[in-house]
Amino acid sequence: MDKVAAILAEASAEAVEPRFRALAAGEVMEKAPGEVVTVADREAEAIIARRLHELLPVPVVGEEAVAADPALALALHDEPAAWLVDPVDGTANFIAGRPEYAVMCSLVRSGRTVASWIWQPATATAYRAELGSGAWRDGERLTRPPAPQDPAELRGSVKSRFLDPDHRRHLEANCSVFGDVSPGRHAAGIEYPDVIEGRFDFLLYWRTLPWDHAPGSLLVTEAGGVSARLDGTPYRPEAPGCVDGLLVAADPHTWELTRKVLLGA
Repeated sequence: MDKVAAILAEASAEAVEPRFRALAAGEVMEKAPGEVVTVADREAEAIIARRLHELLPVPVVGEEAVAADPALALALHDEPAAWLVDPVDGTANFIAGRPEYAVMCSLVRSGRTVASWIWQPATATAYRAELGSGAWRDGERLTRPPAPQDPAELRGSVKSRFLDPDHRRHLEANCSVFGDVSPGRHAAGIEYPDVIEGRFDFLLYWRTLPWDHAPGSLLVTEAGGVSARLDGTPYRPEAPGCVDGLLVAADPHTWELTRKVLLGA
């Protein structure tokens, strides 16, 4: 666990942090319509992938590598084990000079996340989780206390960008029941820790790219929270486009309550 944490921090220090608020012309590119990437993403992923493979020689499913070759994501199911890497989570924040970004990775075995790491460079904060062994922040064990019982006191984030207009309107109308609902902080590597730290009580995502959600989902569940598909199925990392919809909450009661309110069922 310590070796992987060191790999993320060192790759960040070498390839990411020196470019924060210092990206040169030509160092930001469009990799797909509406999706951008920087040289920091690509260089950090190359460093992390090489070092993780040296540590455990299994396939590395990196966000930028999959952008170039989508078939690489099939390793999540076709191989007994695989690494998942998000070299700069919150790339739009990073480009804009906002500190809400993270460097993340997970280890997946038999289609299940068994370990995860999140490094937040702006605060030099390291989160990690291991299946069955708990969630930790800088060596301190984390446990999320129950959220408020009254929905009017709950705080959350709802991501409706990828929903069709009718479902978006329905969802947004139902959000009025809660105390505070925001678009979030535009980086899963910030938002999932926010659930454990009590800044959010729930998160609703629609598009669930595996490198975004595997690290934080394990972190939340190991701290006592819930990360599950809208039918109640526990989260498992899937190749992009396979499964949509994910509700994360501070505890089982909050998950059930939030789902009922948001879906109106």
